[in-house]
Amino acid sequence: MADFFLFIAAVLIFFGIMFGVLRLVLGRTVVDRVVAVDMLTIISISLIALYAHVSGRFIYLDVALVYGVLSFLSVLAVARYLERGL
Repeated sequence: MADFFLFIAAVLIFFGIMFGVLRLVLGRTVVDRVVAVDMLTIISISLIALYAHVSGRFIYLDVALVYGVLSFLSVLAVARYLERGL
């Protein structure tokens, strides 16, 4: 039963990646593209967490946490740049 839920999680992550790339390519404004990149980083964090669970090596959760913090800071920097420049 657990394998079924892992399969469902992997399928949902795949659809999230597909829709994120679609928004990245078809986004009309820079803000749409920034949001798409942020969404893709969140999806990749969930992929890292899923891999950590499947492999049983929970050190990857630390990697996902650091990646999330860096992603948050990069989105803040881009938003500040788009709003008024650095």
